[in-house]
Amino acid sequence: MNDNIRNLLTQINTLEDELRTELHKQESRMLFEIKGKHVEFEQAVKQAHRKLKQNVFRWLVTNRPWNLITGPIIYSMIVPLLIMDLLISFYQFSCFPIYQIARVRRADFIVFDRGQLQYLNVVEKFHCIYCEYANGLIAYIREVLARTEEYFCPIKHARKILGSHARYAYFLDYGEAGDYEAKLEAYRVALRKADNTNVF
Repeated sequence: MNDNIRNLLTQINTLEDELRTELHKQESRMLFEIKGKHVEFEQAVKQAHRKLKQNVFRWLVTNRPWNLITGPIIYSMIVPLLIMDLLISFYQFSCFPIYQIARVRRADFIVFDRGQLQYLNVVEKFHCIYCEYANGLIAYIREVLARTEEYFCPIKHARKILGSHARYAYFLDYGEAGDYEAKLEAYRVALRKADNTNVF
Protein backbone atom coordinates (compact mmCIF):
# COMPACT_ATOMS: atom_id res chain seq x y z
CA MET A 1 0.00 0.00 0.00
CA ASN A 2 1.53 3.33 -1.00
CA ASP A 3 1.74 6.40 1.25
CA ASN A 4 -0.95 8.30 -0.66
CA ILE A 5 -3.49 5.49 -0.13
CA ARG A 6 -2.48 5.17 3.52
CA ASN A 7 -2.97 8.96 3.99
CA LEU A 8 -6.38 8.83 2.29
CA LEU A 9 -7.47 5.97 4.57
CA THR A 10 -6.30 7.95 7.60
CA GLN A 11 -8.32 10.95 6.40
CA ILE A 12 -11.38 8.75 5.86
CA ASN A 13 -11.09 7.31 9.38
CA THR A 14 -10.70 10.82 10.82
CA LEU A 15 -13.76 12.05 8.91
CA GLU A 16 -15.79 9.04 10.05
CA ASP A 17 -14.85 9.81 13.67
CA GLU A 18 -15.89 13.45 13.16
CA LEU A 19 -19.15 12.32 11.58
CA ARG A 20 -19.90 10.05 14.55
CA THR A 21 -19.22 12.96 16.92
CA GLU A 22 -21.52 15.32 14.96
CA LEU A 23 -24.27 12.71 14.75
CA HIS A 24 -24.04 12.22 18.51
CA LYS A 25 -24.33 16.00 19.03
CA GLN A 26 -27.42 16.03 16.79
CA GLU A 27 -28.93 13.15 18.74
CA SER A 28 -28.34 15.08 21.97
CA ARG A 29 -30.33 17.99 20.53
CA MET A 30 -33.25 15.61 19.96
CA LEU A 31 -33.84 15.79 23.71
CA PHE A 32 -33.21 12.19 24.59
CA GLU A 33 -30.74 10.43 26.83
CA ILE A 34 -29.46 6.88 26.62
CA LYS A 35 -29.57 5.07 29.96
CA GLY A 36 -28.17 1.58 29.49
CA LYS A 37 -30.45 -0.06 26.93
CA HIS A 38 -33.28 2.40 27.52
CA VAL A 39 -33.76 5.67 25.63
CA GLU A 40 -35.37 8.41 27.72
CA PHE A 41 -37.07 11.40 26.05
CA GLU A 42 -38.04 14.60 27.80
CA GLN A 43 -41.65 14.57 28.97
CA ALA A 44 -42.81 17.16 26.41
CA VAL A 45 -41.33 15.12 23.57
CA LYS A 46 -43.00 11.94 24.89
CA GLN A 47 -46.39 13.66 24.90
CA ALA A 48 -45.88 15.02 21.38
CA HIS A 49 -44.92 11.56 20.16
CA ARG A 50 -48.03 9.97 21.69
CA LYS A 51 -50.25 12.49 19.87
CA LEU A 52 -48.68 11.52 16.53
CA LYS A 53 -49.29 7.80 17.02
CA GLN A 54 -51.77 6.33 14.53
CA ASN A 55 -54.07 3.59 15.83
CA VAL A 56 -53.64 0.17 14.28
CA PHE A 57 -57.06 0.02 12.57
CA ARG A 58 -56.60 3.38 10.86
CA TRP A 59 -53.05 2.43 9.92
CA LEU A 60 -54.25 -0.85 8.35
CA VAL A 61 -56.97 0.96 6.37
CA THR A 62 -54.70 3.72 5.08
CA ASN A 63 -51.62 1.55 4.50
CA ARG A 64 -50.72 0.41 1.00
CA PRO A 65 -52.49 -2.93 0.43
CA TRP A 66 -49.51 -4.47 -1.38
CA ASN A 67 -47.46 -3.98 1.80
CA LEU A 68 -49.88 -6.24 3.65
CA ILE A 69 -49.99 -8.78 0.81
CA THR A 70 -46.19 -9.09 0.63
CA GLY A 71 -45.79 -9.16 4.43
CA PRO A 72 -45.76 -12.97 4.69
CA ILE A 73 -42.98 -13.15 2.07
CA ILE A 74 -40.85 -10.62 3.94
CA TYR A 75 -41.38 -12.23 7.33
CA SER A 76 -40.74 -15.75 6.02
CA MET A 77 -37.10 -14.66 5.72
CA ILE A 78 -36.84 -14.82 9.51
CA VAL A 79 -36.26 -18.59 9.27
CA PRO A 80 -33.02 -18.43 7.21
CA LEU A 81 -31.91 -15.40 9.23
CA LEU A 82 -32.28 -17.28 12.52
CA ILE A 83 -30.46 -20.30 11.12
CA MET A 84 -27.65 -18.08 9.82
CA ASP A 85 -27.45 -16.33 13.20
CA LEU A 86 -27.10 -19.67 14.96
CA LEU A 87 -24.50 -21.00 12.53
CA ILE A 88 -22.30 -17.88 12.39
CA SER A 89 -22.37 -17.55 16.19
CA PHE A 90 -21.44 -21.22 16.58
CA TYR A 91 -18.62 -20.77 14.05
CA GLN A 92 -17.25 -17.70 15.83
CA PHE A 93 -17.43 -19.18 19.33
CA SER A 94 -15.85 -22.47 18.27
CA CYS A 95 -13.20 -21.30 15.78
CA PHE A 96 -12.15 -17.75 16.75
CA PRO A 97 -10.48 -18.92 20.01
CA ILE A 98 -8.49 -21.47 18.00
CA TYR A 99 -7.40 -18.82 15.48
CA GLN A 100 -6.86 -16.30 18.33
CA ILE A 101 -9.17 -13.78 16.67
CA ALA A 102 -10.96 -11.32 18.96
CA ARG A 103 -14.67 -12.13 19.00
CA VAL A 104 -17.21 -9.83 17.38
CA ARG A 105 -19.68 -8.45 19.93
CA ARG A 106 -23.10 -9.28 18.53
CA ALA A 107 -24.73 -6.59 20.69
CA ASP A 108 -22.70 -3.90 18.90
CA PHE A 109 -24.54 -4.72 15.68
CA ILE A 110 -28.01 -5.94 16.68
CA VAL A 111 -29.67 -3.11 18.57
CA PHE A 112 -33.35 -2.98 19.48
CA ASP A 113 -34.35 0.56 20.43
CA ARG A 114 -36.96 1.74 17.90
CA GLY A 115 -39.65 -0.06 19.85
CA GLN A 116 -39.29 2.64 22.51
CA LEU A 117 -40.58 5.33 20.13
CA GLN A 118 -44.04 6.38 21.31
CA TYR A 119 -45.23 7.61 17.88
CA LEU A 120 -45.09 4.10 16.40
CA ASN A 121 -48.06 1.76 16.73
CA VAL A 122 -47.66 -1.93 17.52
CA VAL A 123 -47.48 -3.01 13.85
CA GLU A 124 -44.87 -0.36 13.02
CA LYS A 125 -42.83 -1.40 16.06
CA PHE A 126 -42.99 -5.01 14.89
CA HIS A 127 -41.67 -3.94 11.47
CA CYS A 128 -38.86 -2.04 13.17
CA ILE A 129 -37.87 -5.02 15.33
CA TYR A 130 -37.64 -7.21 12.22
CA CYS A 131 -35.50 -4.66 10.35
CA GLU A 132 -33.27 -3.99 13.37
CA TYR A 133 -32.63 -7.70 13.70
CA ALA A 134 -32.15 -8.49 10.00
CA ASN A 135 -29.84 -5.58 9.18
CA GLY A 136 -27.94 -5.84 12.45
CA LEU A 137 -27.46 -9.57 11.87
CA ILE A 138 -26.09 -9.02 8.35
CA ALA A 139 -23.64 -6.41 9.70
CA TYR A 140 -22.59 -8.81 12.48
CA ILE A 141 -22.09 -11.65 9.99
CA ARG A 142 -20.13 -9.36 7.71
CA GLU A 143 -17.70 -8.45 10.49
CA VAL A 144 -17.22 -12.10 11.48
CA LEU A 145 -16.49 -12.99 7.85
CA ALA A 146 -14.27 -9.91 7.38
CA ARG A 147 -12.10 -11.02 10.29
CA THR A 148 -12.02 -14.53 8.85
CA GLU A 149 -10.93 -13.17 5.47
CA GLU A 150 -8.26 -11.03 7.15
CA TYR A 151 -6.95 -14.11 8.95
CA PHE A 152 -6.82 -16.44 5.94
CA CYS A 153 -6.48 -14.26 2.83
CA PRO A 154 -6.03 -10.50 3.35
CA ILE A 155 -5.48 -9.85 -0.36
CA LYS A 156 -7.40 -7.37 -2.52
CA HIS A 157 -9.02 -8.53 -5.75
CA ALA A 158 -7.59 -7.66 -9.16
CA ARG A 159 -11.03 -6.39 -10.22
CA LYS A 160 -12.89 -3.56 -8.53
CA ILE A 161 -15.61 -4.83 -6.20
CA LEU A 162 -18.59 -2.98 -4.76
CA GLY A 163 -19.55 -2.96 -1.12
CA SER A 164 -16.32 -4.19 0.41
CA HIS A 165 -16.00 -4.26 4.20
CA ALA A 166 -13.88 -1.67 6.08
CA ARG A 167 -10.99 -4.07 6.60
CA TYR A 168 -10.61 -4.68 2.86
CA ALA A 169 -8.97 -1.29 2.19
CA TYR A 170 -6.03 -2.34 4.37
CA PHE A 171 -5.47 -5.70 2.68
CA LEU A 172 -2.39 -6.46 0.60
CA ASP A 173 -2.47 -5.40 -3.02
CA TYR A 174 -3.21 -8.07 -5.58
CA GLY A 175 0.09 -9.69 -6.56
CA GLU A 176 2.05 -8.21 -3.62
CA ALA A 177 4.08 -11.36 -3.00
CA GLY A 178 7.12 -10.00 -1.14
CA ASP A 179 7.25 -11.21 2.48
CA TYR A 180 3.70 -12.52 2.15
CA GLU A 181 3.95 -14.98 5.06
CA ALA A 182 5.41 -12.35 7.41
CA LYS A 183 2.72 -9.84 6.42
CA LEU A 184 0.00 -12.46 6.87
CA GLU A 185 1.29 -13.16 10.37
CA ALA A 186 1.17 -9.41 11.15
CA TYR A 187 -2.52 -9.37 10.17
CA ARG A 188 -3.17 -12.38 12.40
CA VAL A 189 -1.44 -10.76 15.37
CA ALA A 190 -3.52 -7.60 14.87
CA LEU A 191 -6.72 -9.67 14.90
CA ARG A 192 -6.01 -10.84 18.45
CA LYS A 193 -6.86 -7.35 19.70
CA ALA A 194 -9.32 -6.36 16.98
CA ASP A 195 -12.47 -4.48 17.82
CA ASN A 196 -15.53 -3.62 15.76
CA THR A 197 -14.37 -0.16 14.73
CA ASN A 198 -10.64 -0.39 14.10
CA VAL A 199 -8.98 -2.16 11.22
CA PHE A 200 -5.39 -3.28 10.64
